Amino acid sequence: MSYNAFIFDCDGTILDTLPDLVALTNGVLRELGYPEHTASEIKSYVGGGAARLIEQATPESATAEQNAAALKRWRESYPEYGIRLTRPYEGIPEALQALKAEGVRLAVLSNKFDAATKDVCERFFPDIFGIVHGESEDIPRKPNPRGLLRTIDELGATKETAIYVGDSSVDAQVAQNAGCLGVCVSWGYNPVEELLAAGAAKIISSPDELLTLL
Repeated sequence: MSYNAFIFDCDGTILDTLPDLVALTNGVLRELGYPEHTASEIKSYVGGGAARLIEQATPESATAEQNAAALKRWRESYPEYGIRLTRPYEGIPEALQALKAEGVRLAVLSNKFDAATKDVCERFFPDIFGIVHGESEDIPRKPNPRGLLRTIDELGATKETAIYVGDSSVDAQVAQNAGCLGVCVSWGYNPVEELLAAGAAKIISSPDELLTLL
């Protein structure tokens, strides 16, 4: 099979955003009088979108209204904390440039909220991705395949010629649900065993391996 489109998850796949997510989340929890969490705990909350992260980070006793207020404050605080500690994973910028030079169509589909996804991709990967989508009213959270199928269509590709690359069980599942090849990376936020159990078709351990998928 010849592949002509790669769609990437964001956090844990192309960008290490965890340090900023830890600072942001604990800052909001502290402001609201809730207990803070370790980096390892917050890492385990990543992948299901901001609302799911907040639901897990707030106390079990928090009501739906309190969680909604915490999420609102989390999103409001995002520009303050920004991306001071966020960095691309080593080898990712070079691999993306190499894929683009081969004529591969590139996109991002993330469960991070849409404005933040577009912001970090523009800052760290200007002129790389033709399409960037985060969670929004039009793009439901993965593993719902609607956003991935839309992105594939927008790239002018098909599910048979597209690869979805991520670092979580949700990423493996959305690729399955969309009917495209799902590749997971070992350098992200989730153990390889979990990725394989979720049905990842292939695991790669270095950005260089992206080119071998062609």
